[in-house]
Amino acid sequence: MLNFAWWWVFFALPLPIIVRLLSKKTHESPMAALRVPSLRPGEVSEQTQLKQTKTPLIISSLIWLLLISAAARPQWLGEPVSIPNEGREMMLAVDLSGSMKIDDMQLNGRQVNRLTMTKSVVYDFIQRRVGDRLGLILFADTAYVQAPLTYDRDTVSTLLSEAVIGLVGEQTAIGDAIVLAVKRFDERDESNNVLILLTDGQNTAGNITPEQAKELAINKGVKVYTIGVGADKMLIQSFFGSREINPSQELDEGMLTDIATSTGGQYFRARNAQELEAIYQQLDALEPIEGETRKMRPLSALFYYPLAAAIMLSALWALFILANSVYRWARQRRTAVSMSHANAVKETK
Repeated sequence: MLNFAWWWVFFALPLPIIVRLLSKKTHESPMAALRVPSLRPGEVSEQTQLKQTKTPLIISSLIWLLLISAAARPQWLGEPVSIPNEGREMMLAVDLSGSMKIDDMQLNGRQVNRLTMTKSVVYDFIQRRVGDRLGLILFADTAYVQAPLTYDRDTVSTLLSEAVIGLVGEQTAIGDAIVLAVKRFDERDESNNVLILLTDGQNTAGNITPEQAKELAINKGVKVYTIGVGADKMLIQSFFGSREINPSQELDEGMLTDIATSTGGQYFRARNAQELEAIYQQLDALEPIEGETRKMRPLSALFYYPLAAAIMLSALWALFILANSVYRWARQRRTAVSMSHANAVKETK
């Protein structure tokens, strides 16, 4: 079904006529008392002049009508489509602290940092969430919502891929991230309230402690799944040769486990890309919420059709005027040359 979102724009259709009438009244010139027909060659008749006057008026009127139609935002409403009535609603909280740039992960046979590996695995996880509403929280010195709860999985994936380490500091505000997710869930009437929090350290910043955030999540019924990222072993080169260290020694597994179990979630340990992928496959089994069947009508914008037609018609008319002007100039030039040549011949005789 065709409709116009801004139908009231059509009230501007008679605007050129009003302007023309007002302009005539303001700059009205006295009419000639007597018109004498001219029979000189090259003069055009009144009928031809009338046709030449009507043609620009018709074309300009058509262009104006097309522009008004485009400005009125024509839209095509399709048939109602059912939206899946089952889906999960969850927030993803990703750590962007300085320790996430440690290169202790393997991805497709190459050494990468923790954030690069996380982006790769979480991207696939997001794309599988068909019918789910997802949100994205990034945190370091503080936490902020990068993407609110939405069905647009591509946007969430894009915003995650654009995240960089150190964007909001170098420390880790786990408590702030949990509280921010709880506040976002608190705005929803019905939700299964699931937060998936991924970090590689311990709480070192923020205004809210993990204990306070845990209590708030319990009171609001938010289920928190925590994931600890980082390898247990890593070889580093030094002046005395290579030695093995534990790059995840600052990971507070006790705190993450306590938050998860207290809120009804679960703590997972991801030492490599394969383990993280397996964790997200387990998270795919979360209980979906039941909702009422909803329908939506797909909406397609059509304004570019009349707009393109108006632009093309204007361009063609401009080219016609230009070509006509060049033709007249060439014709007058040729006539002038012929007359000068004829005068020169008469003078020689």
